[in-house]
Amino acid sequence: MKITPNNFLGIAEIAPTEAEALILPVPLEATVSYGKGTRKGPEAIIKASQQVELYDHELGYEVQDQVKIGTLPAVDLGDEGAEGAQNIIAETVKPWTDKFVLSVGGEHSITPALVGEYKKKYSDLSILYFDAHTDMREEWEGTKWSHACAARRCQDNHGIKNIVWVGIRNTSLGEQQYIDKNQVNYGNKYDLKKIISQLSKNVYISFDIDVFDVSTMPATGTPEPGGINWYQAMEIFEAVTREKNVVAADVTECAPIPGFHGYDFLTAKLAFKLIGYKFRK
Repeated sequence: MKITPNNFLGIAEIAPTEAEALILPVPLEATVSYGKGTRKGPEAIIKASQQVELYDHELGYEVQDQVKIGTLPAVDLGDEGAEGAQNIIAETVKPWTDKFVLSVGGEHSITPALVGEYKKKYSDLSILYFDAHTDMREEWEGTKWSHACAARRCQDNHGIKNIVWVGIRNTSLGEQQYIDKNQVNYGNKYDLKKIISQLSKNVYISFDIDVFDVSTMPATGTPEPGGINWYQAMEIFEAVTREKNVVAADVTECAPIPGFHGYDFLTAKLAFKLIGYKFRK
């Protein structure tokens, strides 16, 4: 197969209007508070995706034969900070909310803008939020649009009433008090039935790769030991896409490490598997 540069999986270019699934690169790096590099994430992930084997041995077919996958141009954020980027990201995704858009970050502060547009289409929208952190701070380091506030902005600014977390193992006292007071849902990997029962019919998946144990994925700005592993993530993907209507997703916080391309590949394969599960026949 001839590889098409800049396209997810290296597959032939397809008009966005004809695609069923769209990849949207969002190279935002504005509020990362420890390790840097998320701006380089989308390019590295798309490059790595071109090494993913198109045949999915679990599903038994080449995924691109079952779903038309297109790649949109990377969002041009210029020198915008996280707050200024919200409108740009929202306007970019707005024409495509009738399709499954998988946005590739970039830091986690891209999520509120994306969720906000899908909430306009799906009033019952819930979020399945994979993360080591709750991201429920009211503000962090002088801004309400920090990656540490992403879930809170989805709730407060876009009216998301139902967020189900998976993988949480680090939270501030203020976040914990807010969560306890407001009876926020926590998902437990080992209770898939509970996760499914807490989600609404229409689901947005937000996947911060620091949800993985740091031994699996160190290429991220705020790693935490003790996270989930690859097969646990796949088990949840399989169950949620089977039981719910997953309308869109994002994969965020990959900060490539020069010379260690395997972590970029892992993130690319994660996106590939989610699309495969979503559109399985």
